Amino acid sequence: MDRPHRGGVAGRAATEPVSAGLLYHQFPLTLDHGIRVEALGPLVATETRWPEDAVPPGTDPLDAEPPVTQIARTFTLAPLFNWNLEPTVENVSWDLAYPVITYDRYGGEYRLQVFQILSFSGGKTQAHAQGRAFTLVPFFWFRRSDEDPSLNYSAVWPFYGYLQKRLFRDETRFLLWPAWVQTRRRDVVTDNYLVPIVHVRRGDGLQGWQVWPFYGTEHKDLTTRTNGFGEVESVPGHDKRFVLWPFYGHNDLDTGSTNPIQQRLLLPFYSLQRSPAKDRDIYGWPFGVTLVRDRELAYDQTSFLWPVFTFAHGEGKQATRVWPLYGTTRFRESHSRFVLWPLYYRKDTQRDPLERHVTRIGFFLYTGFETSNHQTGTSSKRADLWPFFISRRDMAGNERFQALSIFSPLLAENVSIRRLYEPLWALWRSEHHAASDTRSQSLLWNLYRRETSPERAKVSLLFGLVQHTADAQGKRWRFLYLPTKKKPRPGPAPHS
Repeated sequence: MDRPHRGGVAGRAATEPVSAGLLYHQFPLTLDHGIRVEALGPLVATETRWPEDAVPPGTDPLDAEPPVTQIARTFTLAPLFNWNLEPTVENVSWDLAYPVITYDRYGGEYRLQVFQILSFSGGKTQAHAQGRAFTLVPFFWFRRSDEDPSLNYSAVWPFYGYLQKRLFRDETRFLLWPAWVQTRRRDVVTDNYLVPIVHVRRGDGLQGWQVWPFYGTEHKDLTTRTNGFGEVESVPGHDKRFVLWPFYGHNDLDTGSTNPIQQRLLLPFYSLQRSPAKDRDIYGWPFGVTLVRDRELAYDQTSFLWPVFTFAHGEGKQATRVWPLYGTTRFRESHSRFVLWPLYYRKDTQRDPLERHVTRIGFFLYTGFETSNHQTGTSSKRADLWPFFISRRDMAGNERFQALSIFSPLLAENVSIRRLYEPLWALWRSEHHAASDTRSQSLLWNLYRRETSPERAKVSLLFGLVQHTADAQGKRWRFLYLPTKKKPRPGPAPHS
């Protein structure tokens, strides 16, 4: 019995695929070049994938022998374990009871995480020398470099520690946290005492201190620095002051730049902002009146009882909002609107050559994305109706549909979720490869499966107990996994 394959070669293949439904089912992938095997229904699956140019055109997937360095492999024991190998990018990853334990390795760099709290990492990256790291958030932080001891750090919170490139800071030191914590970000060093009450800050042209929430002040001069392109650029200065935060503030920001900003706050009575680009006045914060004059985008806006009422008019923005009943906002490149938020929301964006439309109903119950490229004449589309189905079409015209789908509508880009959990409730699967016009459909984990291409068609019923294949050589039936005599038929098989 011949097998469906991508390509145009009609002829008898050397190896028979096995179609035994829930027990074992082997078939070519529709959207990729490769083979998938499913055993025990949705519980066990393996995939072998390779680039399109790794084997001669028209080669049957079951007979293909691409270079080992280009073969990607996946093994899944749903919903417990998933292992994936991508040799072209030197990646190995696996998940155990995701998201409980995850492991990723790219080249010589690896990371093992437990609940994203306990982690082991190491290897050599472009930015760091060979080393190892261990973290148990927030208590233990360790790193050891085999080549550069200056990259070492150790921390046992809250007693003592020194960290590098962690917690959004270049360096962090602490002793009996929160008694004393010192951080550095670029040239700015901050010494904190009884975090966050007292701090003293210094840097290039910068000095400041605070006793929060009573009083704080900070001044920075206009300075220069060399950017990543080797060019000297200006760094604006500022003057900041608060008394009884957040009630009184007096700030002058971006001084020395083309858009210096003045801010004056006396809450809840008023908050004023002045700059060449925009003025903003707030009276009776946070639910009073807000007046905005944006000279850069060319619009005026009035809001009150924030976020209920907003009205804007001008060349750069028009808006009418009575939240949560109705709202519409239009900028030069986008238009958004909602009705009975979050019942209905839509946003249209036009930024040549791309056009994008987003629709949400019930916040996440239905989500639709459509993107068009007017330069290439291509488009992509995504539609999710939780938990009933997901539908995808990419820019190449390839399509994928699944019903039911529990997690993918909520975590659309999570590959581990798609491999470990989605097969368990995939009552119906449908795929279409546009370039080769190859299609496949599966009902109830291959209780019924249909595969078609311009050269042949194959149908499997009752987990493979009844099979029918039609191609240029004729039609063939197989009952109880036993073949019957084929009926010759001249000429290519019609597309079915």
